[in-house]
Amino acid sequence: MDNNRHMDDSQAPAARTVAGLSLKGRALRLLAAREQSRAELERKLAPHEESPGQLAQVLDELVAKDFINESRVVDSVLNRRASRFGAARVRHELLGKGLGAELVLDAMQGLKATEVERAREVWRKKFGSLAADPAERAKQMRFLAARGFGADAIRRVVSQSEDD
Repeated sequence: MDNNRHMDDSQAPAARTVAGLSLKGRALRLLAAREQSRAELERKLAPHEESPGQLAQVLDELVAKDFINESRVVDSVLNRRASRFGAARVRHELLGKGLGAELVLDAMQGLKATEVERAREVWRKKFGSLAADPAERAKQMRFLAARGFGADAIRRVVSQSEDD
């Protein structure tokens, strides 16, 4: 009988953790997984808000303690995405996170400076050789465009213009 009681006690905290997790606890759990913007947390946590203003108060506290930092969110996205995607795709992701326009603009300036090199590396990993015919060239161009690279970068990479 003592064995059953012990088993019930060990299961109770897990059930409380899932069902009764506080708003702040949920926010911290999300932030532990990866950097999140305030807007992302608002979207994800709004259904769990028990009283009006509670979510804003929790998020204000997390911002004050620097648990939520938009500059770190930008850096995180750039570190995860910049090597595989073009500036347009990264910009779209940053704007989708509800980040400030000035932060996004600053990030884009840095990305556009390396756009051709990054596009060339993505192209090299996927294709590795010049297109044999116009159809293959178009396929390579569409691939890079879907990754968010600009037209100038795509043209330079697919035509292998090394004078950039």
